[in-house]
Amino acid sequence: MPAGSPATPSVLRERAYGALAAARLRTASLTDVVSDPDLTAQHSPLMSPLVWDLAHIGNQEELWLLRRVEGREAMRPEIDSLYDAFVHPRSERPKLPLLGPSEARRYAAEVRGRVLDLLERTPLEGSPLLDGGFAFGMIAQHEQQHDETMLITHQLRQGPAVLAAPDPDAPYDPPPAREVLVPGGPFTMGTSTEGWALDNERPAHPRETEPFFLDTVPVTNAAFQAFIEDGGYREPRWWAAEGWEQVRRHGIGAPLFWYREAGQWLRRRFGVAEPVPPEEPVLHVSWYEADAWARWAGRRLPTEAEWEKAARYDPVSGRSRRYPWGDADPAPELANLGQRHLRPARAGSYPAGASPLGVRQLIGDVWEWTASDFLPYPGFRAFPYREYSEVFFGSAHKVLRGGSFAVDSAACRGTFRNWDLPVRRQIFSGFRTARDA
Repeated sequence: MPAGSPATPSVLRERAYGALAAARLRTASLTDVVSDPDLTAQHSPLMSPLVWDLAHIGNQEELWLLRRVEGREAMRPEIDSLYDAFVHPRSERPKLPLLGPSEARRYAAEVRGRVLDLLERTPLEGSPLLDGGFAFGMIAQHEQQHDETMLITHQLRQGPAVLAAPDPDAPYDPPPAREVLVPGGPFTMGTSTEGWALDNERPAHPRETEPFFLDTVPVTNAAFQAFIEDGGYREPRWWAAEGWEQVRRHGIGAPLFWYREAGQWLRRRFGVAEPVPPEEPVLHVSWYEADAWARWAGRRLPTEAEWEKAARYDPVSGRSRRYPWGDADPAPELANLGQRHLRPARAGSYPAGASPLGVRQLIGDVWEWTASDFLPYPGFRAFPYREYSEVFFGSAHKVLRGGSFAVDSAACRGTFRNWDLPVRRQIFSGFRTARDA
């Protein structure tokens, strides 16, 4: 049953249980494959030690479900500040007296056992936190988001490969055109009905766009390589001032993890060195790199509203769908999600997941940078806490949409909004471009 549809308490419990179980299974897969020293090491100052994420997941679950929903006393009040993401920046977390790997696992498991008991006996109605099982869905999404963060840490980690997954075998049928016309006019942006939607996705509201053209697939490695070979990283006219400063200061000349050897572009992917695959969407580029490529190509990044209109608007009915393909939940033939693969599928895959206008891979494969700052929607209300979205609103962060192969379907939908600093490259980010009609 789609998440936005009315459901009985038993169906809601089953959905919450499944989401929590899937997240914990993934957490274990990311933390059990490395040694204890690897869990406690900081593999990059941009990321926490994996063991911090593991205990933080349990701490947030305890805070919101056992304390806020059930009203229990804190199990380990002395650790709250250690796992508060706003108290200690990532670069400082290895110096903290963190729970060790075994203790972190025991703590998270004990919390989860109590949470599952709570789920069995709690009415999933009667308050905004409980309606539709929201609190349980929020925690499942939170864990999946940290699983994505831990997967980023695995990509940054040095040493032999420890993760494995089959390559995408998605249906492939190149779209007939490089771009499509998205008609101008109003559409409904955001949601007021998606039960587990987070505060920044709400409320649904009318939005108007001018007609524009949008790429049918994300920009590929081959297309991005043409920018490199044309001297794109040496030409300041393509770059925003801050981006050009980053390029000069850090000697950036290619997407992160790319390197040149024997006249060939290679990349490091989860501990494996391989030739850069030309047909895959480009990955690990900052907003500044995406914006520079778009300028070089005579195009631009789409706004967030343009992206969502292309992903959700049905020109026949005039309504906004949950996903590009319709209202059904994601499935393997529709999108590359959930870490089933450790790479994007080649551009042009998943024809069954296309939007009504024929745009492919809007969900999954790579996060897509947009031109927009991360701002609240009209009528926004922080819920259940300001620190999830509100404190990040402003011009410092750019919006990414659509998810990636590293994102679980529980934390990805047509209205889901991600955001990051425009310098960030370690994230699973790519882009597609637009132009005015």
